[in-house]
Amino acid sequence: MDKLLIKNASQLITCASTGGKYGKKEMNDIGLIKNGSIYIEAGIIKKIDSTEEVLKNLDLTDVEIIDAQNQTVTPGFIDSHTHFIFGGYRDDEYLWRLAGMDYMDIMAKGGGINKSVNQTKAASFDSLYTDGLNRLDTFIEFGVTTVEGKSGYGLDEATELKQLRVMKALKDEHPIDIVSTFLGAHSVPEDYKDNVDAFIDLMIDEVMPKVKEENLAKFCDVFCEKGIFSIEHSRKLLSAAKGMGFEVKLHADEIVPFGGAELAAELEATSADHLLKASDQGLKAMKEKDVVATVLPMTAFSLQEDYARARHIIDKGGILALASDFNPGSCHTQSIPLLITLATIKMKMTVEETINALTINAAKALGIEASVGSLEVGKKADLIIHKYPTYNFLAYHIGVSTVEKVIKNGKLILDKKECKVNR
Repeated sequence: MDKLLIKNASQLITCASTGGKYGKKEMNDIGLIKNGSIYIEAGIIKKIDSTEEVLKNLDLTDVEIIDAQNQTVTPGFIDSHTHFIFGGYRDDEYLWRLAGMDYMDIMAKGGGINKSVNQTKAASFDSLYTDGLNRLDTFIEFGVTTVEGKSGYGLDEATELKQLRVMKALKDEHPIDIVSTFLGAHSVPEDYKDNVDAFIDLMIDEVMPKVKEENLAKFCDVFCEKGIFSIEHSRKLLSAAKGMGFEVKLHADEIVPFGGAELAAELEATSADHLLKASDQGLKAMKEKDVVATVLPMTAFSLQEDYARARHIIDKGGILALASDFNPGSCHTQSIPLLITLATIKMKMTVEETINALTINAAKALGIEASVGSLEVGKKADLIIHKYPTYNFLAYHIGVSTVEKVIKNGKLILDKKECKVNR
């Protein structure tokens, strides 16, 4: 498929943007083309317009053609916050939480992040690779063509590097694009509970230089939260990371109002994520510095917490992205349909806002909006063909995937129509 034409789409959603959708008016503009077509060469979009315009003077010699009549085409979804490389599972902990057990009791029973840390330390490179490969296949089934992945289940040099090396190997093997993030400061290890300064110094002096030397991560992230890493520790770590050439992100203001959003603005981070308890002042500061607010409604759903104030962020002109937060503890799901349902029902987002938040704005949250996230001439041909004639079905078909085909870099990598049920 060096040359590919997708024609006759009932609705072609481009999400065309100069870099991201800000505020209510832009977030509701999805760049709709009725009866649209896309012509692709060598994985890059060459023409995109109405079918009549695209076919005008187009040489169809040696062109593969996909007829998308009565179907909708959107950009591929981008999941800009995940923890998809981990060892073991915490299914027992999930049921304990449903039964009403609080986090401290779960920790006392051997659950929590420390369980994932121990399991990931014990896991071999090969087992992490195999599990990661299977999880990436699941992302594709939901229409995800780019995924971010964080380390953070090691809290030591060897395991943090192991996680990131697995992601690098997967990036070379799997069609999904992977953007890697170093999250060594995900939690404070038991050995450093009384000396967090020493742990931050370890990350800065010993681990981050090796991550940079092997080019294992684009971003450095930190869990900036009360009882975990303070504003001062987070500022020190991320400032050092910026000095080494990393771009920076924060887990911010998830549990209590803590000033994480304000710090993200101060450091001009690419994104701040979670933000359930972010202050008006912090969100305003992020908006002024073009820091993407990445909200994770499936985590709030799983933990039965209040949702981030997506409506407030959009209405005040901020740039909002949606992501899964797929991880083994607080949010063990990759379900984009559930994410869309929660965004539209629980966070009062329109379908149009939700689409932009999962495409061009999610690309901006990873600093890759120049090449992916929208369907525009010169960008990568990463797109989804949905089985229904309007984009309304993304929300209307509650909790059910509408994905029929996935195109990545101009190549068909998933065709669900070929997987038929034997009746």
